[in-house]
Amino acid sequence: MLDPELKPFLDEWQRQWAKLPAKATPQDRRAHFEVVAAEMRLPTPDGVSTDRVEWIDTPAGAVRVRVFRHEDGGTSQPCLIYMHGGAWMQGSPETHWDITARIAAFNRQTVISVDYALAPEHPFPAAIVQVGAVVEWAFAQAGELGIDPTRIAIGGDSAGGNLAAAIALKFRGSDCPLHAQLLIYPAVEFEQARPSFTENADGPLLTTAGMPAVNAMYMPNEADRVDPLAAPLKAKDHSGLPPAFVAVAEHDPLRDDGIAYAQALEAAGVPVVLHRGTGLIHGYLRAMEYCAASRDALQAMCAWLDERNGA
Repeated sequence: MLDPELKPFLDEWQRQWAKLPAKATPQDRRAHFEVVAAEMRLPTPDGVSTDRVEWIDTPAGAVRVRVFRHEDGGTSQPCLIYMHGGAWMQGSPETHWDITARIAAFNRQTVISVDYALAPEHPFPAAIVQVGAVVEWAFAQAGELGIDPTRIAIGGDSAGGNLAAAIALKFRGSDCPLHAQLLIYPAVEFEQARPSFTENADGPLLTTAGMPAVNAMYMPNEADRVDPLAAPLKAKDHSGLPPAFVAVAEHDPLRDDGIAYAQALEAAGVPVVLHRGTGLIHGYLRAMEYCAASRDALQAMCAWLDERNGA
């Protein structure tokens, strides 16, 4: 059963998105999302600074990051590099402010939120290239950023969860050893074959029918859809990856893919916590103002990450 506390959130979400014209372009949706997110944003927790913005040069173009930092967390804080959701074609550090600011607050840490290149203008692998450069920058500038290079994690939700899982694969065994991965209702492959795609075809928030068009914008070359950096579940070997927290949602088309990824990690010997999101939907962290289970889920993610930060 859908958590009844989600209903007022869904009513407000539908009201906000009903303002968008039916034939809106990805660029129109992108601009509208910024407005909706700004109107629905919660107050920033006390003690979290949000003003620092950096531009990092990469082979795929300069990428902007916004740094969320707890002012009382010390001079060598743990760090989470975070990628927002939005189907690879919309979203920004500002649309996901509520999530990153609360992680910084709950764990007294730094969160680097990445404004990666968006499709369809910048298809795969542009975002991967940019996020990879941000990871390298964070390790290289750890002292100046006031973060501990032994406690840098990667994370994200939905499309951002996909990028986080891919980056964990990319940096496995490298000179930039990520110490944890936080994967929130992630997309991990593109076959849409598991039961949740049928059971939850109509969402809410995410529908199965809309996925082929979104996937085509991000990966116009179908051959890319089996590349582990696009579809992390396709990796032949998941061993040696950082410990993972995988959050799925009961009423999400992506639910079973996320569960399959958690199982693949566990089978490869990676420590995994699977949070099943009973009663919840794709994108449930957007409903924190309305839904206690959404808030509790974020607290569980933060508690796990805080434990990892202290390990």
